[in-house]
Amino acid sequence: MACCFPKPCFIDCFQGNSLLFLPNVLKVYLENGQTKAFKFHKTTTVKDIVLTLKEKLSIRCIEHFALVLEQQYNITKLLLLHEEELIQKVAQKKDSHDYRCLFRVCFIPRNPMDLLQDDPVAFEYLFQCVTGTLRCRDEM
Repeated sequence: MACCFPKPCFIDCFQGNSLLFLPNVLKVYLENGQTKAFKFHKTTTVKDIVLTLKEKLSIRCIEHFALVLEQQYNITKLLLLHEEELIQKVAQKKDSHDYRCLFRVCFIPRNPMDLLQDDPVAFEYLFQCVTGTLRCRDEM
């Protein structure tokens, strides 16, 4: 059954925008297909979001993780976000609507078995990143 209430006008602005869920709400895609939404302010940094994800996902070895922007129409193009970068500035960049924000393992441990022993949750996330990347490449 269709909704009989008119859609708020601000929703139209964010449909098709994979970076913002609502004004000042960043949408972050996880490797398992889930998304997390984060309200941000003028002073919210990439590091703030990463540390919040660390808590929510129970990751201990966070030094291997980062936020990246992935171009929606070219999944081979990833832009690593610096931890001191302001989320508001990222969202205001030209063509930001063409990107989505991913939480990725960007810094591979020298010995993945050490990561497995130190932080099984981070190791599982790394495994999802690797198998997901391989699966995408097989589909190309």
